[in-house]
Amino acid sequence: MSVARTAFGHTTRGEEVDEYILKNASGMKVKVITYGAAIVSIEAPDAKGHMADVVLGFDDMAGYLSTGNPYFGCCCGRFANRLAKGTFTIDGTEYSVAINNGPNGLHGGLVGFDKKVWKAEIVGDGAVKLSLLSPDGEEGYPGNLAVELIYTLTDENELKLEYRATTDRKTILNLTNHSYFNLAGSGSVHNHLIHINADRYTVVDEHSTPTGELRPVAGTEMDLLEATPIGKNIHQVQGLGYDHNYCINQAAAGELTVAAFVVEPHSGRTMECLTTEPGVQFYTGNYIEHVKGKNGAIYDKQEGFCLETQHYPDSPNHPEFPSTELKPGDTYTQTTIYRFGVQD
Repeated sequence: MSVARTAFGHTTRGEEVDEYILKNASGMKVKVITYGAAIVSIEAPDAKGHMADVVLGFDDMAGYLSTGNPYFGCCCGRFANRLAKGTFTIDGTEYSVAINNGPNGLHGGLVGFDKKVWKAEIVGDGAVKLSLLSPDGEEGYPGNLAVELIYTLTDENELKLEYRATTDRKTILNLTNHSYFNLAGSGSVHNHLIHINADRYTVVDEHSTPTGELRPVAGTEMDLLEATPIGKNIHQVQGLGYDHNYCINQAAAGELTVAAFVVEPHSGRTMECLTTEPGVQFYTGNYIEHVKGKNGAIYDKQEGFCLETQHYPDSPNHPEFPSTELKPGDTYTQTTIYRFGVQD
């Protein structure tokens, strides 16, 4: 395994952005940039050994800096997903963050972790560690927060994401990766077969704000307990397609559990998603329209899907949901693995 660093570009403020290229013995390759800690590409083999890039992204910094960037491959934070009315309360004190998604706060605010340049260092064969300090009050969140994210590519074709964070004031935290996958390499993802290991999901209103209800999926268009083509019920679900948090059937809180398994029948590529998080947001790129991507590609809606492992959306405003509070002296940890393979 190997890791190499190269220059990728600069931000509008002149900050240098680097790219780290991770390779393993079987020829799989992952590229990560320090802007947004974003995964730029994942090259994985199909059943015949042919490689293809299976995530959506951009060729250069212009794309990642554009207003049309739909969070391609980045780390979202401080609070991934939605916060109703952009507010939350800690010990009786109400905090307000930017409202940037209808009536909600989304993915950490106007300048979230996806728009930050992270520090990076190679930490071993096939691994790079990215780190970020988010100061007290940034985007309205309390506490000086120190975050680390280690990307490791293994010889078993696993991309492992390991998160750690600490704070000096009680705060809230919900981190995720926002990669858009397409195991065929291009085209619609409707024929991908997906299984999500969840008996329930978080019900949302017309603004995608959780109501607090956890509803069984059984017998509904949300049921993905058996391998199902993504396109089968996509026009029957609420909204423009899937954009829902599934409550993973965990054996125990914090235990690494299979969240989802995806197969692309034509190429034979498979991807298994494992996580220590209690939820996974399944999103089918419903708002992507004519986005100019890598190698001249034009991306349109539902040509990529996300499996955003995280705590439930709007958790701070629902005490019945798993807590997203982080206290001084405690350490936030999360592990997510995207394991690539082929059908037998």
